[in-house]
Parts: sequence; structure tokens; C-alpha cells
Amino acid sequence: MDRRTMIKGAGATLAVAMSARSYARIKGANDRLRVAVVGVNGRGQAHMSAFSKLPNVEITHFCDVDSAVLAKRAAAFAAKGHAAPKTESDYRRLFDSKTVDIVTIATPDHWHAKLAIDAMNSGHHVYCEKPIGIAPAEGEAMIAVQKRTGRQLQVGNQQRSSPETKQLLALIQAGELGDVYEAQTWYANNRGSIGTGHTATPPANLDWDMWQGPRPRAAYRSNLVPYNWHWFWQYGTGELCNNAMHELDVARWLMGLSYPTRVEAQGAKRFHAGDDWEMYDSLELGLHYDQGRTIRWAGQSCNAMLTYGRGRGVLLLGTKGSAVVDRNGFELYDLAGKSIRQVMAAASSETTGTVGEGALDVYHAGNLVDVIRGRAGALNSPIAEGHISTTLCHLGNMAYRTNSGLTVDPTTGKPTSAEALKLWSVAYEPGWEVKA
Repeated sequence: MDRRTMIKGAGATLAVAMSARSYARIKGANDRLRVAVVGVNGRGQAHMSAFSKLPNVEITHFCDVDSAVLAKRAAAFAAKGHAAPKTESDYRRLFDSKTVDIVTIATPDHWHAKLAIDAMNSGHHVYCEKPIGIAPAEGEAMIAVQKRTGRQLQVGNQQRSSPETKQLLALIQAGELGDVYEAQTWYANNRGSIGTGHTATPPANLDWDMWQGPRPRAAYRSNLVPYNWHWFWQYGTGELCNNAMHELDVARWLMGLSYPTRVEAQGAKRFHAGDDWEMYDSLELGLHYDQGRTIRWAGQSCNAMLTYGRGRGVLLLGTKGSAVVDRNGFELYDLAGKSIRQVMAAASSETTGTVGEGALDVYHAGNLVDVIRGRAGALNSPIAEGHISTTLCHLGNMAYRTNSGLTVDPTTGKPTSAEALKLWSVAYEPGWEVKA
């Protein structure tokens, strides 16, 4: 059962039902929210699609350091019938604007914390893609700034806004599965080789200095932009922060867990070798909690063999039964492994694509908008929760990079290893520091 192919027509139905372009343009509407999208080449497209479907919300600005991408996305957005967005290459000029209410961040990982902090300090609410940063210290700074400014900061763990996953949470809390003692999570893809790059002059359309932003300056490489930065430690955080964070977040949310006491990274290696990829493409993560509870993640970046017919998902094991859940619904099983109930989403969401667009983006963006307007009491994925889930992934990377199991303080998430603690923060280009 490949959920990527299910109910293709339902997404279009949802788009029609939730589209409110005419309403959003009513002159004089006093609660209209204006949105700026920063980073428009990948996940930024999902942000555009989601926020443009919300009542009385208008996307007014695009920002990107690649002038060619910026022009292309702005033209495509206007061609869909939207008002042409204003374009900006330097986010600092954008943040000085008082005409923007919400900033969405879909840039490379090394920019997330800096942009979110600067946006909140400028008075803007924020929707920030995961991971929230490239080191745990950045999450700590984001929490401090959010508390100080009082701005809303929604982390892009969009499955927290899934009606079906919330329904499963209620069933678990009611005892449907008994004592849930283990979660097995996974991600599978068939990423190709990134080849062997070389030092080169950046293309004229790319502001390479601005692309690097907070990170120490380095020469441009021919195979780094627009996507392969994920697999270099200078800018990326590996498949753990790139994709495992979604399922680890769902697992610990459904199990009611926070930080573990022990973290292990096993079977981690770059098996599909022969290129510049600096990280693992396969890794088995173990997060061990008190009372014997465990969350596991199996990552296969370059082998798309499915598990339970899905490229990604969560299996929960309980004393009364089990459940498999993904972005498009869940299924309950008895202790004999027999399916006893299936709940499927009314509209599907993409699972392993790089844009990842779907119904959950609309729900999640809508939750942020409702909280800002006072129509909902709390964010579904506030920064405090996003920080914990991001830190789980950073701990996995620390275990991998130090080639050791980590003992962790469950109250702070910090490892006791001095070597691992060196990775709790990162160096910055002078003048670009990420700080509270």
C-alpha cells in the first residue's frame, strides 16, 4: 500500500475548498496577514501553496539569494492568478518592512536559526522549516528570543497538524494500544551520486557570500548548490535532521517522551561511495528512555526499499496492539498482527519528495495563522517541542561523528561526553553570529 499514490484527486478538492483568494483581497479587511517566503527553490514552493490557500492571507514578498530562481518563482506564482510578489535578495531589507506579518523560512539548514531570530527581533511571526538549526545551541537561542519577543514561531513538523495522527494520539491516550513501549521509524529514498566537484567561480546569479550567511567563508564548489549541501558538514545536517526528525517527532509525541538517557548510532556508513558525500547514507539510530522505552530509526538514503509499503512512517508497539502511522493516515493491529482498523487522510501529502507539498502544509500553516488571530490557543509545533526533536537528531549525528554511544542528561538533552559536547555549537563568520 504505497500512500504516495493514494487519493490523488483529494488534494485538488482540498485546494478548492480552502482557497480564498477572492476573500483575501477584500479591501479594508482588517485581519489580513501578509507573508514573506524566504528561500523559494525547494520547500518554499510548499509554503507558497499552503499560505495562499488560507482565508485572508496574502503572500506579498519572495526572498532568495539566487536571482534566477527568484525571478522564476515570482513569475510562476503570478501566473497562477496571485498578485505578483515583491522580490528581495537581502533578507535584512525585507525584515525592515512593516508591511510583512509572517516570515516563512525554507532556506538551507545553516540559515534557519539566524533568520528566525532576526525575524522575531524585527517583530515578525515565523514559520521555520526543520531542522531549526545546525547545532543544539541554536535551538536554545531561538527559544530565548521567542520568549523575549513574544512572537509566534511554528516549526515545520507538519504531521503535528494531521487530523488522523491527532486521532491516533487520542486512541493511545485512551489505552487502545496499552503501554506503548517501542517505536520503529524509517525513511527510504534512492538518492543518486553527487559526483566529484571542484572549486569554481560562483554563477553570476548566485550571491555566494550571502548564501553562506552565518557560516565561515569557503570556496564555492560545483556540486554543492542547490541541494547537495545537505551532505556536507559545513552547511548540512545529514538525513537525520533532513528527514528522520519528522518521524522521531511523531514517535516521541505519541509516546509522550522527551530526551533519552542513551543514544546509539549503528550501521552508519557511506555505502554508495565514490563521490564527495561526507556523511552516512545508511544509519540505525537508537534512542533509549527510562522504563525501557525505545525509539528507533532506520535510514536508507540510497535504497528505496519500502517498509510496510511506505517510504517513511512509524510503527508503535504496545501491550494491547500496534499501529502504523504516516502522513496519510494510520492502521491499528491486534497482538496477532491482524488489521482491525484503518483511517486514511481525506487528502494526501507527499512523503519522500524534496518539495513535500500536501494537505498537512495547509493545516500547519493554518494553525499558525489561527494562533496569531487568537482563534486557536496553541501552536501544534512550538519552538520548545521543535528544539527537542531537532536535538534528538543532532545527538544521533554526534554519536556517529564521535563513533561512540552517548549518555545523555534527560533534563537538558546534553551528552556527558566532552568530545560530543564540542558539537553542541558551531563557529560563525564574524559579524554573523547566532545569539539570543
